[in-house]
Amino acid sequence: MTVVQTRLPELEYELLRRRARSEHRPIQDIVRQAIRDHILNDTVDPTEPIFRELAHPAGRRGRDRSSQHVDEIVYTLP
Repeated sequence: MTVVQTRLPELEYELLRRRARSEHRPIQDIVRQAIRDHILNDTVDPTEPIFRELAHPAGRRGRDRSSQHVDEIVYTLP
């Protein structure tokens, strides 16, 4: 594990300390969670080709055959 040092204004440190205390967790846990929440944004980009190709409703293009063509769609993406 790598150690990272930073400087915080007193107000930010106090807010961090209070949060850690209220959750009964060490400050380092709160900081790591905040980093994960900010950097590892767990969202889906609807413009990704895989979502555009598989997103059609079955009724619009006839019978839904996406399960039959999933390999074709997935493995031919640029």
